[in-house]
Amino acid sequence: MLIASRFLMFRLTRRCLVVAVLATLVCTGDAAFFTKLVAADQPNETSASDDVVADGDDGGADAITEASLRGHIRFLADDLLEGRGPGSRADELTQLYLSTQFQTLGLKPAAANGSWTQAVPLVGVKTNMPATAEFRGENGTTILRGVDDMMLTIGHPVEATSIRDAELVFVGYGIQAPEYEWNDFKDVDLTGKILVVMNNDPSDDPDLFAGKRRLYYGRWDYKYESAAKQGAAGAIIIHTTPSAGYPWKVVQTSWAGEEFELRGVERPTMQMKAWTTEDAMRRIVATGGLDLDDLRNAAQSRSFRPVPLNVKFSVDLSATVREKDTANVLAMLPGSDPAVADEVVIFMAHHDHLGVGTRDQSGDAIYNGAMDNASGTAALLSMAAAYAKRETAPRRSVMFAAVGAEEQGLLGSKYLAADPPIPPGKMAAVINMDGTNNLGRTYDVNVIGYGKSSLDDVVAKVAKLQQRIVTPDHFPDRGYYYRSDQFSLAKIGVPAVYLHTGTSVRGRPDGWGKRQLDEWTETIYHQPSDEYDSNWDLSGAVEDVRLLFRVGTRVANAPEMPTWNPGDEFEAARREAIRAAAAAEAGE
Repeated sequence: MLIASRFLMFRLTRRCLVVAVLATLVCTGDAAFFTKLVAADQPNETSASDDVVADGDDGGADAITEASLRGHIRFLADDLLEGRGPGSRADELTQLYLSTQFQTLGLKPAAANGSWTQAVPLVGVKTNMPATAEFRGENGTTILRGVDDMMLTIGHPVEATSIRDAELVFVGYGIQAPEYEWNDFKDVDLTGKILVVMNNDPSDDPDLFAGKRRLYYGRWDYKYESAAKQGAAGAIIIHTTPSAGYPWKVVQTSWAGEEFELRGVERPTMQMKAWTTEDAMRRIVATGGLDLDDLRNAAQSRSFRPVPLNVKFSVDLSATVREKDTANVLAMLPGSDPAVADEVVIFMAHHDHLGVGTRDQSGDAIYNGAMDNASGTAALLSMAAAYAKRETAPRRSVMFAAVGAEEQGLLGSKYLAADPPIPPGKMAAVINMDGTNNLGRTYDVNVIGYGKSSLDDVVAKVAKLQQRIVTPDHFPDRGYYYRSDQFSLAKIGVPAVYLHTGTSVRGRPDGWGKRQLDEWTETIYHQPSDEYDSNWDLSGAVEDVRLLFRVGTRVANAPEMPTWNPGDEFEAARREAIRAAAAAEAGE
């Protein structure tokens, strides 16, 4: 009777409620009901070939296989490529591998001047981590240990900087959001201060900052940008695993090596960027006679004002600075319809990882980045092979963009967005692949950013052919949409598709998929242990990549380009991009 009532609710309720119900089923691991639901609501399962040739498509997806994915991942994640760190020889080898693969497939170079690569100018800063950091307050002195308690880096590319007796000020979430009538800084002069800021954004009120779903305001990079605009000398982000979406050791490995930024870009900067553990910040705040929990509770209100912590901080930092380039590797399959061939569907994946860094307990110092993101790059190459195999190209052109320096703050895709080889108003959509599924086939297709654009309907229709159900982000509090490269193109107006691994894995017990993803984040994410494993089940990756292939083909052949949903944060940028492209065509 319970099953029957649930199914009736699914059939009769509106779409938004359907999605909420399905998300609940997937996250709670109700696999038995989920299986019956999918079977009842979907057509008979088709073969991999049938899945592609339906609706006028002429095939190609059979080029996307476990063998092709494994071969590319195994090469890109090998120790010989030393983690594909930006600006390294291994980075250059990766770029060469990608460009020659695209060339072998008969694709065309898509960067400026007929090149396969778009150089991305970087400057790298390798900070010498101090052994300790001292905070002096009215109740004494707190000494933190570098790496264990605190990570510090120089905030801009200089070889040395000194901070003397800078006052710490707690600024809540460090957010200025006029659309929510929220300003954590008020009218307080924060010039030369060290701002202490919480990660994430306020989540208790569903009408504020999208409730539990993290927005860009909750990202660490926004926190530093926002603090720099206040004229602060530095900013310290308080790490907690729930607010970051990953454990402290990810901060340690991600911030211990060379930090890159785009060279020659004018923007506000600070002398220092830092993170502390929650326990460390609790001790610092107590040094000034205050309580961290009281401060955090006060920061949940619009009326919050910055709070001086009665603590001062001094530090001398030194670094090695070098100028180095990475590159985006760009290839194109020209469209077959002259009327729309200047419009482009972009498939994207980042080819970099963290390079060689801190040794783990086994002595391994190579951060291979097999899942993150040799696997997405392998999917991109397999996708290119599938399109190259087609008898007829889609109406619109298809670009394959392997971008660099994503792990440094989406730098390659930011540069692509700032200096695009085609006008943003001619970019029909971007389909981003950052990681793949190594757990096996799933009932669910987990769409990051679900509800933002008309692309949701395209994904849902293709998922239905695979006897699968689209679900929204399983981990909305982690802000995945703003952590990967499609965000850079979304900011210039390009609608995006970005999938995450599903959690309802066929043939596995309830909750098994979510446990695997949580364990991966806890133990493997941004660690040397992210290595290729021949025991991975990539059948789900094949299914997901074939789904994205067909989504891209439908978009490339559609009468109109996709649109953002009304009121979306990127809708205005899309309108402006299309207007600018039309004006350029008219010679205005």
